[in-house]
Amino acid sequence: AAAAAAKPRGASAVVKPLGGARRSAVATRAKDDFQPETDLELSDLTAISPIDGRYGAKVKVLRACFSEYALVRARVIVEVRWLQKLASIPQIAEVPPLSDEANQFLEDFLANFSPADAAEVKKVERTTNHDVKAVEYVIKDRIASNPELHAVTEFVHFACTSEDINNLSHALMLRSGIAATTPLMDDIISKIAEMAETEAATPMMSRTHGQPASPTTLGKEFANVAYRLARQRKQVDAVPLYGKMAGAVGCYNAHMSAYPDVDWQKVAEEFVTDLGLTWQPYVTQIEPHDYMAELFSAVSRFNTIVLDLDRDIWSYISIGYFKQKTIAGEVGSSTMPHKVNPIDFENSEGNVGLANAMFEHLGAKLPVSRWQRDLTDSTVLRNLGTGFGYSMIAYQSTLRGLSKLETNADAMAADLDRNWEVLAEPIQTVMRRHGVEKPYEKLKELTRGRRVDRDGMREFVETLEIPDESKARLMDLTPATYIGNAVAQAKDILARVKAL
Repeated sequence: AAAAAAKPRGASAVVKPLGGARRSAVATRAKDDFQPETDLELSDLTAISPIDGRYGAKVKVLRACFSEYALVRARVIVEVRWLQKLASIPQIAEVPPLSDEANQFLEDFLANFSPADAAEVKKVERTTNHDVKAVEYVIKDRIASNPELHAVTEFVHFACTSEDINNLSHALMLRSGIAATTPLMDDIISKIAEMAETEAATPMMSRTHGQPASPTTLGKEFANVAYRLARQRKQVDAVPLYGKMAGAVGCYNAHMSAYPDVDWQKVAEEFVTDLGLTWQPYVTQIEPHDYMAELFSAVSRFNTIVLDLDRDIWSYISIGYFKQKTIAGEVGSSTMPHKVNPIDFENSEGNVGLANAMFEHLGAKLPVSRWQRDLTDSTVLRNLGTGFGYSMIAYQSTLRGLSKLETNADAMAADLDRNWEVLAEPIQTVMRRHGVEKPYEKLKELTRGRRVDRDGMREFVETLEIPDESKARLMDLTPATYIGNAVAQAKDILARVKAL
């Protein structure tokens, strides 16, 4: 302090860190410990996204649906089918009907198309800087060896804008991605419906606002979830996948300039529907992507119900309604050996959040495009598989968690026995039926905010001036038997789901 005071006014003081030079050296060395390598080969360990890394094995099936290879392959399919379609139009004399040999050549090309062929497309793209044009060039190169096809080489990509090819390719990719994802959706519904039937008669305390409420059964609560999921699953299937083949701005301008006598709108409809898609008659340069928003919304709603289930099961585990089967070798905590954590439901919840965040952005962004088209959808559409990937990871985690559950019926029964005050509802309802004055108010005075045991409730019922039959029914009632038609509802779930 004295040395600092002796310095002239305006001079800056030098403040040394605690530990001096040695601490500074340690800090510098620690800072330099993590220096990223700049040229790592892609693998499970080096992938940026956990979809392709840590969880890659769980979503492997989606690689053939949504990868860059899948997109290139889908584009090749659309381009080849369009050439075949042109050959079937009588007015286009320059492209005569293809021989069996020429068609077989094209079919073999499609059937044998591999990642190596897609790599060739990407190599050409490095020169063209245009992905769809690269596909066109590679197809032309491949058919050059067939004289019949080589003669019509300039009809590859005839009158097409890139989006004619892309929109149909994306629809084909989505169709395959849905087909890969929905079996897991069905597995969840089936598993929960099965648990609903198994636990149909297992009485359980309900909780509204986190407080004890009228009892239900575990099976009935599972049935609620199964039915909700089944409704959304049906809506996923109900979304039509649209496509267009209408040229640069949706008016068939180029088509009609070359062949004005062809009904190009009819040709486009036939072509799109032959691909197994639904024709979109009104478009700009792009198919407007409204159906994609509908699809992603339906999957998101399914996912939200899965998340709701995850949180409920997590909570039931925390109050002892479920035990979890232990797996040999698994560790619950790095420091607390006793822990068996509900990690599967937590993993599912986290991945549902990521999936729905992606679906929300896709659904909000894709239907919006400036005037007849801007390019903002292009980069976004390359992420179609991301939401499905996170969804698939979530579904598998939920299924794994459900498979490890063991119902603790004793804990549920004990909870019911601690809460006889839930019988205030049926008692005051019967009192209303028989004209007892102020039934609600009398039960409120007896039970609100208080614990009332079996004897207390029965003493109250004994004082009621109601018919003996009604009184006997109330005297026999317990929290475990006050479950309405919960058992019947739970047992009926499979029929209800099938009827959707």
